Amino acid sequence: MKKILIVTDAWHPQVNGVVTMFMNLLPKLEQRGHSVTVIHPGMFFSLPMPGYPEIRLSVFSRRTIKRTIAEIKPDHIHLATEGPLGWAARRVCIQQKISFSSTFATRFDVYAEYRMVGLGPVVRHFLKIFHRRSGRVFVATPALQAHVQSLGISGAAIAPLGVDTDLFTRKGVPRDARLSSPVFAYFGRVASEKSVEDFLSCTLPGTKIVIGDGPEREALEKKYPAVLFVGVQKGTDLVNWLSQVDVCIFPSRTDTFGLTIIEALSCGIPVAAHDCLGPRDILTNGTDGFLGEDLAKAALQCLTLDRAQCRKKAEQYSWGRSAEAFIQNLVPVRDSGYEYGTL
Repeated sequence: MKKILIVTDAWHPQVNGVVTMFMNLLPKLEQRGHSVTVIHPGMFFSLPMPGYPEIRLSVFSRRTIKRTIAEIKPDHIHLATEGPLGWAARRVCIQQKISFSSTFATRFDVYAEYRMVGLGPVVRHFLKIFHRRSGRVFVATPALQAHVQSLGISGAAIAPLGVDTDLFTRKGVPRDARLSSPVFAYFGRVASEKSVEDFLSCTLPGTKIVIGDGPEREALEKKYPAVLFVGVQKGTDLVNWLSQVDVCIFPSRTDTFGLTIIEALSCGIPVAAHDCLGPRDILTNGTDGFLGEDLAKAALQCLTLDRAQCRKKAEQYSWGRSAEAFIQNLVPVRDSGYEYGTL
């Protein structure tokens, strides 16, 4: 049995792609005989992140991280995020000459630029520093692998994400009385970097709904009173809402993958999106979605697509396959020649 230590700044009750990934990935790793320990923000004193209060920034964590490594003696250490915990664990590993791997999953530099012009290059510089000492950098797609390599970061390896196709299956639920056909939906975080307003401003027939929450929800709900905002939905409740949707719109230009895309496809819903990193790696234009600058046009074109083709695409992604790639790409701690007895 191999022992894996994962360090992440994203953990429940947060709702985001990293948390969703680990909630699905960890059971698969354990089913394959691996023991997994997670160091997460709930273990430490933390402060709310400016602009993202639901995300907690942990402080005074290095001693606990060092002690945890000494106690469990992991065979592999993986840094899942570039937040305070990720940086603290990175420093411990470098000081102790321990090999580790990391994940490049979020374009924090682009997000930062949305918040303050000129901040993006600064954040990009620190992302480069963070990952350059990793023995292997996990990325979800070939396009993201090429992007990471363009930053001068070596060791990028593809570890695809997955979808629970048993859960995300279209149900025969009655349509909510507030919905008129066709139904177009966005689901995910309601924040400026997700470009939700690109969808809301589209001229479309029928009904628009937004599933999710975030800092922009209140303002957008007031600005677009005809749009139905249903808040965060999880599990079966989320699937029941998706089962009433005809087309999903994915307006983000910043996501490196887009788990919600394959969750929609798994429910037999075609997806309209911009032709950019993330959507173009998943969608086959004209088969299970449409890509283009005109989201309204793409959304209307999606109404002509075969739901079976959408489901077929989603079935190419599984958490079991994701777990196998995750295991294969881990870096053994002892590759560095480190012995735990020297701690």
